[in-house]
Amino acid sequence: MRYLVSVIDDKSNPGSTDRRPAISAFNERLIAEGYWVFAGGLADTDAATVVDNRGEQAVFSDGPFVESKEYLAGVWVWEAPDLDVALRLAAEASKVCDRKLEVRPFQ
Repeated sequence: MRYLVSVIDDKSNPGSTDRRPAISAFNERLIAEGYWVFAGGLADTDAATVVDNRGEQAVFSDGPFVESKEYLAGVWVWEAPDLDVALRLAAEASKVCDRKLEVRPFQ
């Protein structure tokens, strides 16, 4: 099963910025053990654009879709045999990247 693992940072209490080497090592392990599907960090929410084309014409708005002190800082997509494995990996990943994570299965 595939899981979306959202990395959640906090503008008022951000995670450590020196985590790249540890995250890279963790990612290499995910690849070696067959859990890796995809990962990527995201630009700051100031770089976001919201697009809504549900009406007569598309509306483009600067900024995130919701203002919050917490924001999506990056994502992993993992292939894991079950939720228990995904949560075990997420607990390790949270420590490695010094941020909260949300784990959600794909349907």
